[in-house]
Amino acid sequence: MHIQLKTDRLTLVPIELKYLESTHSYAGDIENTKFMMFLPNDSLKETEAFILRCQEQWACDNQTSFEFAILYDGKHAGGISLDLLENSSAELGWIIHRDFQRKGIATEAATKIIQFAREELKVKKFIAHCDAENVPSYRTMEKLGMHRVSESGGRRNKSSNEERREYLYEM
Repeated sequence: MHIQLKTDRLTLVPIELKYLESTHSYAGDIENTKFMMFLPNDSLKETEAFILRCQEQWACDNQTSFEFAILYDGKHAGGISLDLLENSSAELGWIIHRDFQRKGIATEAATKIIQFAREELKVKKFIAHCDAENVPSYRTMEKLGMHRVSESGGRRNKSSNEERREYLYEM
């Protein structure tokens, strides 16, 4: 399936290997990923393996995971994902390259993904998780109309070995 979603400022396209270097520039950046559970990627090879897994999903007949590259003025600014869950639900996730943060890109991209998921995939409920200290991420969730429904412990981010707190938001 090849989907291209557009907003006034953004184009969302399926992630592919032509975005390997630009994906690794944010996914391998320890400062940019300090609140992420599965990042930073330790090598370009690890980022390549991630993109190949995403491409396999895009080729599936029963696709359950949608990973988009976010293009802003033609530049790869980050990534956004939608993972289908049970009961017409989906989980959202995003990461924005530090050079493109504080421009409303994550909110704009997520709004478009939510619209796509509702109209094309019949998703009714959305959830998102974040580290409790990741203020920009949970503010984005709140701008989307999501509400914090829980806070829990036990989160482990890849870049640190300490136990963290996690927020769960839903809409």
